[in-house]
Amino acid sequence: MDRETRRLAQQTMAFILAGGRGSRLMELTERRAKPAVYFGGKSRIIDFPLSNAVNSGMRRIAVATQYKAHSLIRHLQRGWSFFRAERNESLDILPASQQLDEENWYRGTADAVTQNVNIIESHGMEYIIILAGDHIYKQDYALMVKHHVESGADVTVGCIEVPRMEATGFGVMHVNEDDTIIDFIEKPADPPAMPGHPDLALASMGIYVFKTDVLCEHLRRDGADPNSNHDFGKDIIPYIVEHGKAVAHPFGRSCVRSGKEKEPYWRDVGTVDAFWQANIDLTDFTPELDLYDRDWPIWTYSELVPPAKFIHNEEGRRGQALSSLVSGGCIISGSELERCLLFTGVRCHSYSTLEGVVAMPYAQIGRNARLTNVVIDRGANIPEGLIVGEDAEADAKRFRRSDNGVTLITQNMINSLEV
Repeated sequence: MDRETRRLAQQTMAFILAGGRGSRLMELTERRAKPAVYFGGKSRIIDFPLSNAVNSGMRRIAVATQYKAHSLIRHLQRGWSFFRAERNESLDILPASQQLDEENWYRGTADAVTQNVNIIESHGMEYIIILAGDHIYKQDYALMVKHHVESGADVTVGCIEVPRMEATGFGVMHVNEDDTIIDFIEKPADPPAMPGHPDLALASMGIYVFKTDVLCEHLRRDGADPNSNHDFGKDIIPYIVEHGKAVAHPFGRSCVRSGKEKEPYWRDVGTVDAFWQANIDLTDFTPELDLYDRDWPIWTYSELVPPAKFIHNEEGRRGQALSSLVSGGCIISGSELERCLLFTGVRCHSYSTLEGVVAMPYAQIGRNARLTNVVIDRGANIPEGLIVGEDAEADAKRFRRSDNGVTLITQNMINSLEV
């Protein structure tokens, strides 16, 4: 990173929008917001934008929370409390609260920032980058800020190429030859294609760079509009496209890749299928996302637990894991795992077999259980002899089974079996 890019990063505040429920994750977000959902064996989703900001050289960070925020706030307090005010560093946790008027819920993504505009201005940072708190990727935000400054834009929007009909959940943009956005449509039913690429659309990543004073001006204007949704994708960005200059920033220009990552990696793990797939993909021989890259570490709260342990070596009762990730505190006791990802403290008991299982922290797998393509919520206790993944109809009656055949199991579902 050159001196000017480093200076721009030091003059940029990262504001992470982390209040969403993520209802398509079903029961995984019954007790926690989507950014607090576990990912990758040790981390939570929120750790990725936070780590990107820190690795990019940004030390003024704010996180706006709302839906069932306790788990998220506790994680931030435990794992991200190393910022020091005397070094001009800070991590502000901003729950929805009564600040500007009698309403206390954030009415939209832009309103979440508007309600904290006085806090933002108090830091005196020249630039601000608005980030979604619920995606998995590695990106050098400093390069995006540099692009913003060099382009002279009022806003710079991070974007990725996606299959056209998968863009219905995104803001979709048209750009000209110098990446200036000439049209921006939020979550269109029939997304427009990229010129020359009829099967692709240019989708917003929910990442926006502004000069701080420019953003505050737009937020106050939007906040005074009674007809506004107070949302970046629906209101702020389309207004700037029409009345100012908005520039698209292709993700490939600032994505971070180790020598083992062939393509830019960005995932919205917003469904049970996508969540399961992204976690299981990490068990590949050369995964598309390199979590072992020491040049761009993913910071998180790491519990103090003993190493993973594998015991028993008898025919049919052998503690082993093939092509799997097993976190600290796990005990694989006479259980066989293949292509699984176990979070901290999972216990697998004798004669059980697991294939394609994502097990959240402190789940327990009873003896003789057979589980295939399953996501197990934190602390769930799988009964002895339970078979999942071999009878689609039975799985759908007892648990949450996705269209692609992934079964989600929570403790409440287990309790219903015992009634």
